[in-house]
Amino acid sequence: MPARDGKTATRTQIAALCFRKIRGKSQVLLITSRTQRRWIIPKGWPMAHTTPAGAAAIEAWEEAGVRGRIHDICIGLFSYAKLDEASGVVLPCVVTVFPLEVKSLAKDFPERKQRRRSWFTPRQAAKKVAEPELREILREFDPRLWR
Repeated sequence: MPARDGKTATRTQIAALCFRKIRGKSQVLLITSRTQRRWIIPKGWPMAHTTPAGAAAIEAWEEAGVRGRIHDICIGLFSYAKLDEASGVVLPCVVTVFPLEVKSLAKDFPERKQRRRSWFTPRQAAKKVAEPELREILREFDPRLWR
């Protein structure tokens, strides 16, 4: 429930942990954030009339050009502080993560000019992200459970 001032309440977001297997090796996809250029996973706000997993799949398309099979089981949660650029307020956020098995990666997608994307092993990816709980999710991620 939001705080009365609406500024300090924790917000909920959804995210897709995009993965694939190439030549027997598991990889996860990271993208850069638009403003600070930090490595992150595709994430965004819940959407009306869409399941959380479905919204995560939409974010993966918009932010990373990913199409694939989303799983509707949450594999973890992480928290971070999001700067609301319009108001300058820092919003505490909790993110629910859903695994997405990548089937294709488009060259042309909505945020292609705003982000970079790159594949890493789960352990490499864990070293790239800033959020400790996301690091743990990546370190423990086993794509074999989601094929």
